[in-house]
Amino acid sequence: MYPTRPAAFAYHAPASLDEALDLLAGDDVRPLAGGHSLLPAMKLRLAAPGMLVDLGGLSGLDGISREGDRVAVGALARHAAVAASDVVRQACPVLAQAAASIGDRQVRNRGTIGGSLAHADPGADYSTVVAALGGTIVATGKGGEREIPAADFFTGVFTTALAPGELITAVRVPAVQRAVYLKHRHPASGYAVVGVAAVATDGEVRLAVGGVAGVPATVGVPLDGAAQAAAPAIAESVEAVIGDTYASPEYRLHLAGVLARRAVEALPAQE
Repeated sequence: MYPTRPAAFAYHAPASLDEALDLLAGDDVRPLAGGHSLLPAMKLRLAAPGMLVDLGGLSGLDGISREGDRVAVGALARHAAVAASDVVRQACPVLAQAAASIGDRQVRNRGTIGGSLAHADPGADYSTVVAALGGTIVATGKGGEREIPAADFFTGVFTTALAPGELITAVRVPAVQRAVYLKHRHPASGYAVVGVAAVATDGEVRLAVGGVAGVPATVGVPLDGAAQAAAPAIAESVEAVIGDTYASPEYRLHLAGVLARRAVEALPAQE
């Protein structure tokens, strides 16, 4: 029998970011945001932190705003809020599209963008879209704040460039209209078996593929003929393709090429 309840742990609900960072500076501590990944792992005792720091009471970390040619999303913004945000839908609709595709209604109303990115599941939707957009993740620790490019943030399966004691406090992405995100959903979890984001820039389409390897794979193809070039470019750029009982590595790689072509073909026309 698998365990069905977590090991004993201490619980703290800080009232400020500074208090949260003080608590996270200790050993054997995990932050808690939406909890959709951490709490099931704790119930199965795949994770057994000695202390949880609940970030839900922190104010000011769930805002969504336009900052010139970028959109800033607070780390505690719920998926449902990102999907419904007029700011996101007007400035960077592909991010709202990705948020609306996450899990189910309960997950979208509880999960947070910062928690998803910090968890770094290969099948997560935000990771792929933020990588394709060339976005940045704002990390804050006792030593201050730093902005990490998405290309450097994801380092492996469930691993990131966050230093011990650091929290994601915001995500920044460029305001982009010509972008699409497509995925093949796992029927049980809603995670992307394969997810592909396509972003059209000057003379190029930047593609990011999630669910196929430990980190999002990105590659650029010329805008002219991008649909035909997408699948071969992805096949060359993805390394260490993962597989499981649902989808073999070969299937995932083939599907990535199919979705990449479809994503390019679905890009909005240039105004």
